[in-house]
Amino acid sequence: MRVILLIAKGVAFTGLFAAALLSTYLLLSGLSINDVSKWLFPEQVVFSKEDRLTLAKSQDWSQYPVHTVTATGYTAGEESTGKTPDHPAYGITFSGVKVKRDLYSTIAADTSVFPIGSVLFIPEYGFGVVADTGSKIIGDRIDLYYDTVQDVYTEWGKKKLDVYLIQKGEGTLTEEMLQTLNEEESMQVFRQELMSEKE
Repeated sequence: MRVILLIAKGVAFTGLFAAALLSTYLLLSGLSINDVSKWLFPEQVVFSKEDRLTLAKSQDWSQYPVHTVTATGYTAGEESTGKTPDHPAYGITFSGVKVKRDLYSTIAADTSVFPIGSVLFIPEYGFGVVADTGSKIIGDRIDLYYDTVQDVYTEWGKKKLDVYLIQKGEGTLTEEMLQTLNEEESMQVFRQELMSEKE
């Protein structure tokens, strides 16, 4: 019994000593017990899907010229271009670059409205770089590249919407120019957003 009493006194003395040390530390440092508690036991913050930064939320798009367009989707396939995979120009745009769905995707436009190389931001699609033309793409119509016909129908279809002219093209586009845009380090945070849309 005497041993238990000695142990209890030791624990009580240690507890009082620790409390005195903590009080002295808090008094000298100007911190509160809540500050120390938050430091010792950090709270984990869980972000919902709605809270994450998306490409559409990342910019004030109103600073760019806006154009109302009718946007449709196209593929490299015969149903869109009349070319089969064995055709030498299959998947090659008017500008000479290969079609691509990426952070900066190839799109078709009327070059009198959006010259080759123009960069547009298209809500729900992302950035489009004018690389192609089309016989039915006249005036305020644009055609957005997708890898498959199913993607065209399930992800886009046909929409009338406002797009933002980020940069007016100078009439040319090369693979190197498109690659540089897609490898821009500050944009890589949005790559996961694009990849999850593809899944």
